[in-house]
Amino acid sequence: MQNTFVTIAQFQYSSEAEIIKGRLEFDGIQVFLKDNITIDTDPLVSNAIGGIKLKVLAKDEDEAKAILKSIQQYSLDNDGHPITCPNCGNSHVELYSTINDLKSLVSFIVGFVTGTLPFSTRYQYKCEDCNTEFPVNNK
Repeated sequence: MQNTFVTIAQFQYSSEAEIIKGRLEFDGIQVFLKDNITIDTDPLVSNAIGGIKLKVLAKDEDEAKAILKSIQQYSLDNDGHPITCPNCGNSHVELYSTINDLKSLVSFIVGFVTGTLPFSTRYQYKCEDCNTEFPVNNK
């Protein structure tokens, strides 16, 4: 069982997976990427097939997960300081886009139909600890 690969992370794009792969290989962990060539050929299928799977040997799973956790990057402000949640004060905050009004919904639909990027997107931060959503402050 120690010679089988287990999935420890999934990525939407191969560039993200390659960076993490390089970091793990630097630490002597054997890494295998699954579905990276398929997604490089057609990035639109990434969500349909579950993204690029980063796999390591079962015996290295705990060490690889510890390395991933140590390098996970959360949102930073313009000065490089972690953005903190106004509710709980933790810095496990990530940026995400949201569709919460008619303008952004219409923009999403037009972008989806025409194959272009949306021209009106709302961004917010979300705390992973307490699920508080708060707006992006453009200072």
